Amino acid sequence: MTQLALNHISCVYDTSLVSLDDISFTVDKGESICVLGANGSGKSTLLQVIASCIKASGGEIIIDGVVQKPGVNNRKAGIVFQEPDNQFFMPTVWEDVAFGILKKGMKPEEARTLAINELTNLEAGELADRPLYKLSGGEKQRVALASILIMKPEILLLDEPTAALDPRARKNIIALLKNLDCTKIIASHDLDMALEIASRILFLHKGKIAADCPAPGLLRDEGFLQSIGLELPLGCAKKPTA
Repeated sequence: MTQLALNHISCVYDTSLVSLDDISFTVDKGESICVLGANGSGKSTLLQVIASCIKASGGEIIIDGVVQKPGVNNRKAGIVFQEPDNQFFMPTVWEDVAFGILKKGMKPEEARTLAINELTNLEAGELADRPLYKLSGGEKQRVALASILIMKPEILLLDEPTAALDPRARKNIIALLKNLDCTKIIASHDLDMALEIASRILFLHKGKIAADCPAPGLLRDEGFLQSIGLELPLGCAKKPTA
């Protein structure tokens, strides 16, 4: 069942810089898609256009059969940014996780309970009363994720969720994402993460779709990956002979 459709989406930042160029694809409910590409390929812009953080220059986005109004924030897609600090507003963890539901009028006591439950689901309940500035990178990723999941988005958008994490934190985030039961679109440079999480890979190159295939697919094609500025994931690299 098609949940999300992008039809001829373009995004131009100024008269000379085209970030997305005639992007069209559909996403079925429950799919886990990784969007891969080199720096400047348009990955982050694509997620922000879907989330209505950025207004597309042309085309349309359809969610559950409804055309989304350009520039109007839709509540069905929630985005976790590459830098979690960019989406933190409040002094403590639970207050930040509860920010959205508090804005909708929920009582603080109930909001705190729901926030702690969401954090606990992500194995981060002990962080509830911690100041945000004292968290590690992996802890910040969990808090940012909780602050979006508490709003019950139908489509979860994640921008570089494993960036700048140490190996253990990266492993933990990947395990969390694999267990989330929702539609996921993940933009990343982490091709090995894509091997673990993705059911489908969307490759971007210079603002265009270079390929759209089931995983692992072209993740094993060194020539193709090099043509769009990527390298073989470690999980597909040839082992040296003795």
